[in-house]
Amino acid sequence: MRILIVSDAWYPQINGVVRTLTAMRDQLSARGDEVYMLTPERFWSIPCPTYSEIRLAFISSGAVGKVVKEFMPSAIHIATEGPLGLAARRFCLKRGLPFTSAFHTRFPEYIEARFRIPADWSYPLLRWFHGRSSAVMAPTPTVVDSLAARGFKNVRLWGRGVDIDLFKPGHRQGTADVPGKGPTLLFVGRVAIEKNITAFLDLKIDGTKVIVGDGPMIAELRSHYPDVVFVGAKHGRDLVSYYNAADVFVFPSLTDTFGLVMLEALACGVPVAAFPVMGPKDVVTDDKVGCLDEDLSVAIETALTLCPEDCVAFAKKRSWTACAETFRSYLHQFDPNMIHGADVLSATAS
Repeated sequence: MRILIVSDAWYPQINGVVRTLTAMRDQLSARGDEVYMLTPERFWSIPCPTYSEIRLAFISSGAVGKVVKEFMPSAIHIATEGPLGLAARRFCLKRGLPFTSAFHTRFPEYIEARFRIPADWSYPLLRWFHGRSSAVMAPTPTVVDSLAARGFKNVRLWGRGVDIDLFKPGHRQGTADVPGKGPTLLFVGRVAIEKNITAFLDLKIDGTKVIVGDGPMIAELRSHYPDVVFVGAKHGRDLVSYYNAADVFVFPSLTDTFGLVMLEALACGVPVAAFPVMGPKDVVTDDKVGCLDEDLSVAIETALTLCPEDCVAFAKKRSWTACAETFRSYLHQFDPNMIHGADVLSATAS
């Protein structure tokens, strides 16, 4: 199958969406599919206000049609609701091409946290965006049920995986030697308001708090929390070394749809402490690998007593291969000959 994946989120940005799509591309390519990633790197773009790592692409007239005509896909997946996703959606509808889409991020909740705009005002826009999709892929049963309750149609469960060849237990020494006393309490993710990091940093609890990641709040938090170790963004084996140096992984977010970093931590043998909300409830489904509690201090103390071997065994059951097979099964395959015709480019001009 020739698969076109359209995403406004792509490198150099690193987040759960980018990691998931990278894994899909690699897994599908390994099984013999041809995958083309249509991302902002192909177009002139500007930084997103308050999220400079995110690039907003400016789409020239006919740009999506040109790519589609060159690649001739037999399936189109629109991964994000940004400028590229909107352009691809418009092209597909005008040309009569089926497409699938995905709900990766709870943007309404993020907008509410950042700009105080009620989430209920934003959800109708997302419902409109996904309304013509033949399958709206969502990462957890909780998200599937939540979207269905908000009137979304054709919502399908598409889980997540973890690269157990990269994320695995290792020596605590090395790149990620962390100074400080007591257990190492680790957070990995974007340093932004929607991650609720201050709920973790404000805790009066023994141990050394380590923040791996970058984002708009990092300078402010460094100033307000001088005893916390901020190391910036880390990737690959460098990132793994920080997981290996941790005694517990703390996930304070209240808005994530999944939280891929929790699976990465578990694969490295690090138990998870989090709030009992969407995301953690669907990832930490065994009390042997983590603790979910309204009191994050209690969750941390309990997680510190758990067995690393149980965490590793749990994570090994979540593979990217199975995730890619599910993704592929939802794609709406069509005859590429539908793309032929002089109106392909004009279809994107409006």
